[in-house]
Amino acid sequence: MNDVQRADAVYEALLARAGEAWVEPRMERVGRLLELLGDPQRSYRVIHITGTNGKTSTSRMIESLLRAHDLRTGLFTSPHLERFTERIMIDGAPISDVAVADAWDELVPLLALVDAELARDALAPLTFFEVLTALAFLACADAPVDVLVLEVGMGGAWDSTNAADGDIAVFTPIDIDHADRLGSTIAEIAAVKAGIIKDGAAVVSARQADAAASVLREHAAAHGASIAFEGDEFAVESAVLAVGGQLLTVRGLAASYADEYLPQYGRHQAHNAALAIAAVESFLGGGTRPIAGDILSEGLATATSPGRLQLVGIAPTVIVDAAHNPHGAHALAAALGEFFDFDEWALVLGVFDDKNAAGIVDALAPVVSRVFTTEPASPRASDAEALADLVEAHGLAVSAHPAPDEAMELARRWAAEGERRAVVIAGSIVLAGEAITIAEGEGWKA
Repeated sequence: MNDVQRADAVYEALLARAGEAWVEPRMERVGRLLELLGDPQRSYRVIHITGTNGKTSTSRMIESLLRAHDLRTGLFTSPHLERFTERIMIDGAPISDVAVADAWDELVPLLALVDAELARDALAPLTFFEVLTALAFLACADAPVDVLVLEVGMGGAWDSTNAADGDIAVFTPIDIDHADRLGSTIAEIAAVKAGIIKDGAAVVSARQADAAASVLREHAAAHGASIAFEGDEFAVESAVLAVGGQLLTVRGLAASYADEYLPQYGRHQAHNAALAIAAVESFLGGGTRPIAGDILSEGLATATSPGRLQLVGIAPTVIVDAAHNPHGAHALAAALGEFFDFDEWALVLGVFDDKNAAGIVDALAPVVSRVFTTEPASPRASDAEALADLVEAHGLAVSAHPAPDEAMELARRWAAEGERRAVVIAGSIVLAGEAITIAEGEGWKA
């Protein structure tokens, strides 16, 4: 068995476990596995990130800025676009097949012990995400890395990633999502997410609704943690459209940074960048030491955010975005109008059935002219016909095509038949990944 096959076998073993949608508030069993592994998550410093939207983009910007400081970095995010090794990045690249397979071989005997202990207590075995988290912690220790940028899977307090102690707790905007598991109000959801704040940590947060900000302040005070909010202690001073992205002026915690190039579209990405800068300032100098200009420029210019306002095709232009909830969909709608010069957009839309599809449609309907609903490759995908009914209520021309490749081909054909038309593919990170794969396979990837 070669290394690619060994890595693929790891993923198959993970998939055999309860899936990512299955969540039980428990941490002690992951802690038991990590204890048997020698607590690898304590062998490096950690920047821990939670929120509703923008987690992965902000994580990737933080990681890029740290790497520009010549630190050896780990990055753990989810989900992946095309291959699961994307979830564990070492020094800016997906973990190698041999590294992930070797870490798995080290983990498996101890995993069997923990699963056996759970079975004796009539409890379910560790899940896909719990085991993947432990695998990421171990692989980063084996690398070894200086710092791990760690994205929460869901929530915070009882998420398996919270077995690590973050020096910095980062909060992207908090909104209603996963209400069945995290709470029905912003305050309830913020309370779960605030669980990543550890004693003596530094907290940096995006601008929040009053209910969320109040909860974060209370938790920070209870743990003796400092806290800095966008709009108060740091801010985006300006964001100006530039070729391939935007020029930012950011007031950080330690200094102001003018005309820095970010190769990403969307005002929300400018705010993600400001949050990333504040997080790195806090991590490296307690918020008092500026980031050197050449290092900041390198870190921002090399930051990528696949599947987020990503150009994947030209002639016609095709953009993919992971917008999978109303908050993300509103950010996408704003970006399409502000950063792209097209008169009409075709939308290829595929949403999971545990998401607020009606809210996503409400946000995107005002900026699109033609919709092709589809079904991402997941048992959680919403029915394309039911999704089309939501769109039709807005008076838009819509058709349902369960096969994503067919929906994308028809959308591209519609765009090519007119002038100043383009395509946006949105609603799910899984659909975004499929779009990239289809574009490559069919030869229209930019």
